[in-house]
Amino acid sequence: MTQETRSHFIVASVLCIAAALATAGCSTSVDSESQAQSLAAAETRAPGCIPDAPAALSVPDGNRLAFRLKGVGVQIYTCTASGSSYAWVFKAPDADLFFLNRFLAGSHYVGPTWEGLDGSTVVGTKKAAVAVSTTAVPWLLLQGTSHTGTGYMSDVTYVQRLNTTGGLAPAADSCDAAHVGQLANIDYTAEYYFYKASTLPAPTRICK
Repeated sequence: MTQETRSHFIVASVLCIAAALATAGCSTSVDSESQAQSLAAAETRAPGCIPDAPAALSVPDGNRLAFRLKGVGVQIYTCTASGSSYAWVFKAPDADLFFLNRFLAGSHYVGPTWEGLDGSTVVGTKKAAVAVSTTAVPWLLLQGTSHTGTGYMSDVTYVQRLNTTGGLAPAADSCDAAHVGQLANIDYTAEYYFYKASTLPAPTRICK
């Protein structure tokens, strides 16, 4: 999705969320936009559950799951030369983030960075990885190391990337001298679980 298309989609999503609750169609009134923003905020409330994830991806005590989003997009790889050998090297993700009600929530891009519709961002540093499937990118635990803006991403402490599909690099033999510098966009999906500092006890119910 191009930046221009994403911008139009963001505006349409924000204006349509509230309308979907009551009537068909979209409204550009301030009241509808406020209701839409309120619904988006409600989507970020702590879900009262914990994900079913490997122990290696556990979030440290003192943090609690705040919200979760679905990522849909691509993993971008570059065909790179190293001496006389060639390999696909991961460059960046490029995905849209969705609330569980399927409305657009933000975007995910190089950093890795997660950005909400409110403009807030969190950049993560990988702490652990587990290859759960041979057909999908690994599940990850990342720590939030920098933030911008004020919103639901601005105080995220940890992010888990779970339940991934696709996103693996292309076959190694497809990168050679004739393809150096070529980009490959590989479709993937993932569920992202966002944590914030909390003194509340962690729930024990597994997220569905």
